[in-house]
Amino acid sequence: MSLKHAAIPKLRGALSRPLSRQTCFYHSYEYSQPAPFSASESAILSSAITHVPQYGFTSTALKLGARDAGYLDVSTNLFPHGVFDLVNYHLVTQRLALKDTVQFPADGELGPGKTLGVGAKVRTLALTRLRANGLIIHRWQEASPFAFALAIMAQPSYTFTSVAELARLVDEIWFLAGDTSVDTSWYTKRASLSAIYSATEIFMTQDRSLGFADTEKFLDARLEDSLNIGSFLAGLGEWADYTGHSFVNVLRSKGVRI
Repeated sequence: MSLKHAAIPKLRGALSRPLSRQTCFYHSYEYSQPAPFSASESAILSSAITHVPQYGFTSTALKLGARDAGYLDVSTNLFPHGVFDLVNYHLVTQRLALKDTVQFPADGELGPGKTLGVGAKVRTLALTRLRANGLIIHRWQEASPFAFALAIMAQPSYTFTSVAELARLVDEIWFLAGDTSVDTSWYTKRASLSAIYSATEIFMTQDRSLGFADTEKFLDARLEDSLNIGSFLAGLGEWADYTGHSFVNVLRSKGVRI
């Protein structure tokens, strides 16, 4: 029995744990967080992601990823949530990559008295995360946690995981942007950004402009609206209306009569 095949029992144990192992609800540079995926999970899922542009978030991509990592095809049966584990891998790893891929200039580097504001940093981080979907965006509409949650509404555990991951993403963005608010705005900022990000991501699945220029404009418009509206509830209403229509269009594109 090869070492990779012998590792299958360990892989089974790792995959039997909940999708998210990040139980901390605070950030600190002083304490390291446990790796969200085991070595076996990362080997298979990272390889599977490379097949998503061609095969989508499917069992085929998972099987090819297992083969590339040196595991048997049957190893994919050990993923308790199937292809959603692949979706979740993309969500988690791209969120965690933000702290390394985005580096802001230090105070004074932009010139005397010039600093990059929190708002500008939030925009940069959100746009960077959206662009990380670039290679798989033509498949993302099939698996986006917002569209995907509707398709599998009978399995609410997936919906909860998707929404929880969105919450962690916007929390990470505000944290990396340097926001230090501790009042009630802590909640409204995150709720507002969740609405803006999810609407922009859905818009991006339909964007055919060069370099997703229209998506960038859409994001900027939504961020500007959030400042001009001055009310989170008003912003949420616009988001709900837009995403509601987007969900209906996604389902109709798949042949669902609505």
